[in-house]
This record gives sequence, C-alpha cells and structure tokens, in this order.
Amino acid sequence: MKVTFWGTRGSLASPGSDTARYGGNTSCVSVEGPEKTLLILDAGTGIRTLGQSLPPSVNKVHILLTHLHMDHIQGLPFFTPLRRRGTEIHVWGPASTTLGLEARLQKYLSPPLFPVSVRELAAEIHFHELPAHLIEIGEFVIKAQLIIHPNPTIGYRIQSAGTSVTYLPDHEPALGGRTFPYDKSWTSGYMLAEGTDLLIHDTQYTEAEYADRIGFGHSSIRHAFRFAELSNVRHFAPFHHDPTHNDDNLDRIFKDTIKNIQPSYLVTPSQEGMTLEIAH
Repeated sequence: MKVTFWGTRGSLASPGSDTARYGGNTSCVSVEGPEKTLLILDAGTGIRTLGQSLPPSVNKVHILLTHLHMDHIQGLPFFTPLRRRGTEIHVWGPASTTLGLEARLQKYLSPPLFPVSVRELAAEIHFHELPAHLIEIGEFVIKAQLIIHPNPTIGYRIQSAGTSVTYLPDHEPALGGRTFPYDKSWTSGYMLAEGTDLLIHDTQYTEAEYADRIGFGHSSIRHAFRFAELSNVRHFAPFHHDPTHNDDNLDRIFKDTIKNIQPSYLVTPSQEGMTLEIAH
C-alpha cells in the first residue's frame, strides 16, 4: 500500500514558515492499494491539494471520515471531484443517535456557513454510516470501531494483500486509567491497531499540556508511543500535530521521546507531502 500525507495538523490549519516541513493543513491521508483503488481518510484542509492532484479520469472516490469536527471536514467543499459531473463519491462516517450523516454534513455544507449546498454539487454523492461489520472497497477490507474522542468518532484498520494500516488521528486511549498502558482488552483502539504494519496516531500534546487537557480526546505524545508498543506495531507515524508546535518544537519533541522510550518499532513523524510504501 502507498500512504500519502496531505494534511498532518490537528485542530486548526496553521500555515507559515515555521510549520512548512511538518505542514499546516489539517487531517487528510490517502491510501492506494496494489490494484490502484484510492481511499481518502478524513477531509481536512489537506484534501484540497489531493483533489487537485487527481486526474479527471478518476470517476469514483471513497472518503472515510473519522468524525465531523471542523478540522476533519473543512476541506470537503473544496475537493475538486465534487464539481465533476459523472463522478461518484462515497462518504463514509460515524452514525449518530440524532441526525443521519448526510443531515449533519449538510449543516456545514449550506448557508450561512457555506454558500453552496450538497444538492447543488455536480458529483453523485452517497452517504454510508459506520461502524458496521467489515466493509470491502476494491481490494481493501476495512474494519471500523468507535474510539475515545468527544462525539461519535471511529478509527479504521485497512487491510489488503496481507498488509494493514491503522488510522486513529483523534484518540485518547489513556483516559480513565490510573496508569497507562494497562490491560489490552480495556484499551480503546487496541483491536484496530494490534500488529498493524503502520499506525497513524494522534500525538497532539506534550506531557505538560496533556495534564491540563485530560478528557479533550487527544493523546499525549508519550501515551501514543506507549500505545504503539502495547499494540506491537511495526511502524508508527505520529500525527495530528498541535497548531502551536512549530517544526523546531516537533523535531525536539520527537527526538527526545525516541531517545527516552527507545521504541522497538520504526518511527516516522508524519509530514505533509510524505509518502510511505507499506509492505508486510
């Protein structure tokens, strides 16, 4: 599988000279399978550049949303294929006990928050609610589960040809425990991440920041590394960088964390524009 990072920032787009290397766009990752099926994970501001890169010959797109917080959907109306007649777009996302997925997205994709409504877009759009049993899209088998983050939020495990990628961009696995890590069976997201070839996981806060933000739904960087260790992953990509952490901050934070923890797995902090080739 080929995994490309189009947006790696969390909470708020943060463009600027001091965030140029890690990137200022919010969450968006593409996964391309061996048969060239393309999945798009989240629709943060990074999806705009991804959409511009897709040739007109791409007439079927699958977008898998983890949740509907603004930093994960803000780029959706700027996704070029939405304006191409004859393009079929499938939007997958979390179910809710109140409104359906389409109705909840329509609140953003309509005036006064946006001038154009879903109904006015040229593409043919289909909405699918999760979690469900295993779903199959092309050569991919995808498992979706609810994870710890405010409002309905799901994580994904994507598998193809014996290779797996787990995507948990907003996740607080340490919430509710006196120590972390603890029993695997009680750890949010473990069943999605266990033994995965690549884990893309929330690393928003330093330890000091996390102490004042327990329950916000994000992980400390140390907790994320410990979660990767608990889950026995092969490769870990720290993700969802805090908007206040510039490139130099992130360099120092990840260097110090790797030195202190000495992980047994490969670590590649996610940067906008980076592509990883994942094989089992």
